[in-house]
Amino acid sequence: MGDLISKLSSYNIFNYLLPGIVYVAIISMITDYNLQQENLLIAGFLYYFIGLVISRIGSLVVEPVAKKCKIVVFSPYKDFVKASASDSKLEILSEANNTYRTLSALFLVILVTKLFEIASERWEVSSSGTSWALLLGLLALFICAFRKQSNYIKERVEHMINDKGEQ
Repeated sequence: MGDLISKLSSYNIFNYLLPGIVYVAIISMITDYNLQQENLLIAGFLYYFIGLVISRIGSLVVEPVAKKCKIVVFSPYKDFVKASASDSKLEILSEANNTYRTLSALFLVILVTKLFEIASERWEVSSSGTSWALLLGLLALFICAFRKQSNYIKERVEHMINDKGEQ
């Protein structure tokens, strides 16, 4: 277990594990839902997965909305890749930026969870219906995340090929 923990990067800790732990802690305080686990191994993996989901919501929902509302403006990805080659601090700044995006998503997901609890009590939503909706939502979320990540990889490969062709 200690070996596994030592392999976690700061990105994994601040963008996946921390948001998952905070989500579980806050949700158990403000709702009737309790996702806390006694088994530390199960807890670690569950909280990491919850944080991963929250991070993907940040990437696929919070970021595009923030861009559309002009809350944030990004440089073109190819410019970021070029600048990263000469400025190592950009990677650290990008990681911090992603952490803020994930924390924004965390509070959005907490709000949605609380609103869902209120709505499900009011309209008596079945746990079976909730389970299916959650499963389909996670499937859609991770298909979209897979697509976005594949596009980043494609862009980076194309950028590297174009740079070598220009030299």
